[in-house]
Amino acid sequence: METTREMPFTIYAENTPNPHSMKFVANKMLNDSDPIEYLKSDSSVTSPLALKLFQMPFISGIFIAGNYVTVNKDDTIEWHDVVMELRILITEFLNEGGTVLNQPLDVISNQVADTSTSSEERKELNELDLKITDILDEYIRPAVEQDGGAISFHSFDEGTVTVNLRGACSGCPSAALTLKSGIETVLKRLVPEVKEVVALEL
Repeated sequence: METTREMPFTIYAENTPNPHSMKFVANKMLNDSDPIEYLKSDSSVTSPLALKLFQMPFISGIFIAGNYVTVNKDDTIEWHDVVMELRILITEFLNEGGTVLNQPLDVISNQVADTSTSSEERKELNELDLKITDILDEYIRPAVEQDGGAISFHSFDEGTVTVNLRGACSGCPSAALTLKSGIETVLKRLVPEVKEVVALEL
């Protein structure tokens, strides 16, 4: 009986609005749970893939969500000098059976990630919070993910919505513009109670 060979991982690199971030997109799912971000300064990194990437001295952060990995670098090197090397490293790591998040890849490779607010988290939100969260999930999150980042609702207090930006959006020079001209405009139009949108300061 002929056995079907599993399709190998392929990776392509994609620019993001953040010049310090590059998005490496896989043809299969890498993370089926909430997006996770690691900084090089983190004392405990639970991702073997992130640990492998952090062996590169210029990498400052790793963000893993859905079918992509966003890599953040410092100023010591340019992307055109290392992007091919990183693409090959990630591809070989995955095709050699490497673990992304301490789960076997065959368990998560065919599943779809959902980074929207969980049902448990929703129980703790009031009606206005839920409305804001739903708008973020429906109108904002897909575009942010396309750019290699993630956005989540943090809080709403006296007209101010605070959101958590991660991945390529974290530290991006254009993030402030995106908050004001994009996210804030949409929320103020759809939710009159919203006066401004700010990013959570970590």
